[in-house]
Amino acid sequence: MKKNIPQPLIKGQKAAIEVVKDKTSTPQAQRRKVLRFNLGVGILILAFAILAFLVFTIPSFTFDLSISQGLQSLANPFFGGLMTFISWVGFSPQAFIVTLIIIVIIFLFGYHWEATASLFTASIVSLLNFLIKILIHRPRPAVGVLSIDKILNSYSFPSGHVMYYTAFFGFICFLIFSLLKPSWIRTVLLIVFGIHVVLVGFSRIYSGEHWASDVLGGYLLGTVCLLGFIRFYRWGKLHFFVKQTEAMNKKT
Repeated sequence: MKKNIPQPLIKGQKAAIEVVKDKTSTPQAQRRKVLRFNLGVGILILAFAILAFLVFTIPSFTFDLSISQGLQSLANPFFGGLMTFISWVGFSPQAFIVTLIIIVIIFLFGYHWEATASLFTASIVSLLNFLIKILIHRPRPAVGVLSIDKILNSYSFPSGHVMYYTAFFGFICFLIFSLLKPSWIRTVLLIVFGIHVVLVGFSRIYSGEHWASDVLGGYLLGTVCLLGFIRFYRWGKLHFFVKQTEAMNKKT
């Protein structure tokens, strides 16, 4: 008995293979792609390392205070509410619930490796952020210097919200773009997740819970993680899950 699977998902299963197999590329082209990828990741890692060293050795930056005061001077109620909501999604328990729902939905639609890779992404990026915060141990903005929405006891660098949104929501955007055919559903999903990635940096500064340099560090390291997880996903798909995906396509 054939399953009545929506066309976007059927095409998505086929795209899952093509996203990791480029038969038209020559070995030379593949080597150039790998070189560019490694160079880009290396630049991002170097930029983060320099920023982390500066944050570790210099107590505060003048531009941090200026940016924070500039954002907090925006007294628009809609902007303030949007910033609060964007940050709220990243706090517990809602962050755990949202992440779990997304992974379960991906799994139930038959994308088992995608769900596994998403879980791996969420877990590793959270652990990495926790370890680096302990290593750098940068204090959060002090009360009285800025208007602070919520007093947090954890360290400040790099921003956990920014790093998590960039890596996890960024990875979900990658899956949506790769596996679903062009449609209004795909566009809406990309906008929803993409807005969170773009605005979370502003929201963390606006809340007074992070400096701009914390946010920059979160974007840098989050992007490194995202690229690494995409590479890991493609490696696993090519080596262990391509036959499974092809078999699913034949059944449909």
